[in-house]
Amino acid sequence: MKSPAWPLLCCLVVPVLLSAEVVDSASNGFTVRHVLTIQAPPETVYQKLVKNVGEWWSSSHSFSHDAHNLSIDDKPGGCFCEKLPNGGGVQHLQVAFASPGQALMMRGGMGPLMGLGVTGGLEISLAPAAGGTKFTVTYSVGGYIPRGAEAWARPVDGMLAETFARFKSYVETGVPEAKAAK
Repeated sequence: MKSPAWPLLCCLVVPVLLSAEVVDSASNGFTVRHVLTIQAPPETVYQKLVKNVGEWWSSSHSFSHDAHNLSIDDKPGGCFCEKLPNGGGVQHLQVAFASPGQALMMRGGMGPLMGLGVTGGLEISLAPAAGGTKFTVTYSVGGYIPRGAEAWARPVDGMLAETFARFKSYVETGVPEAKAAK
């Protein structure tokens, strides 16, 4: 029988072409960063980030295989959570700071990382930029990871690159998958 984390592990381990930057990586942790320019004002970007997560998040990066079961309660102590069948659930991250239109900070180990002896800080900052919003995502993870954290940095970077490329496409076009150029 497959573990419920199997789909998440597969998605993290499979190389993704949309990598950004592994800022730092060591045996006890890593930091990855993604910077995008999204063609919408910061207030709109923030609202779509927290209120429409089920529309842009990939179902393959969820335990229930349905992104519409995800929600973000953007207040301190709030939850980036997922409803599971039979009344179950998952807390992916906990909101530590929310400033609509400016920043969202959450704490926790996402996906397969939640079963390890680690914690992480996911910081999303939004700033006005020419034609839209400078959208910066930084995820720092630290703690005990058997055989070291270095092996996790690139897969996590790839998952976040895919996830926030979907978000950018959703905000700009209304659909999370980027349309192929003709």
